[in-house]
Amino acid sequence: MLAAQTMPDIATIWHRFKATGDQALRNILMETYLPVVKYNAERLCSRLSDEVDCDDLVSAGVFGLADAINSFDLSRGVRFETYCAPRIRGAMLDELRNLDWVPRIIRSRAAKLEEANRTLEAELGRAPDDDELADRLKLPHAKLDKFKRDGNAVAFVSLSHPHYATKSSKDICAIDLLEDERGKNPLLETQKRDLKDMVTRGLSRAERLVLILYYYEAMSMKEIGTVLDLSESRISQMRSSVIERLRCQFRHRREVRRRMENGELRMENGEWM
Repeated sequence: MLAAQTMPDIATIWHRFKATGDQALRNILMETYLPVVKYNAERLCSRLSDEVDCDDLVSAGVFGLADAINSFDLSRGVRFETYCAPRIRGAMLDELRNLDWVPRIIRSRAAKLEEANRTLEAELGRAPDDDELADRLKLPHAKLDKFKRDGNAVAFVSLSHPHYATKSSKDICAIDLLEDERGKNPLLETQKRDLKDMVTRGLSRAERLVLILYYYEAMSMKEIGTVLDLSESRISQMRSSVIERLRCQFRHRREVRRRMENGELRMENGEWM
């Protein structure tokens, strides 16, 4: 708010501005009452999400202040700070509505759903189910599902907003914590490659091709037979033979591991004892 000793000077400036409309005097008034804009912007910003920039609210509030200065009537005997505050806040709210891509009715529905959810959770001591929410809001289930879908649109956040600060020069943003589902896990890919090498080790070229084409390329036995110039029955026999050998290998490996865990086997000089 303005200091008491500045009031006579401001009153003189007000009278001169209203009499002449001098823009230089208007600029002095703008600078004088700019703290009122900042005060209202900070109060409003404290109730909003972190994605809202306080400087944007200040910029919008300045237009509201200019409009209030132009329309202020000195003869009414009202303090200008009291007159301009609603106009400044109104300009800021209008700017927020212009920036908000979610319709007001959607936000209203999301707020009602959130309020009902909080109330029921406090009453029940647990998260309410859909039947309880529908009963509290007096809505059919189809309408409740629509409210929930609409509410999901309100929950979007900026991925570039800092998630938490670090000691380095770069903060960690939300996008840095998202999992790339299209990326491949290096460990899993290495395990698959090792398993493929172990399975195909000791097999002939034709046997390896049968396994690779059948299990990795998802080709039918008839198609594999066409590629290898063999009959479909021969391909089936080769696959069955390879599978049986692999089963024997894995059974042997499991037995060796079991005996090692039980202390029945140990390796000395590269040989099992």
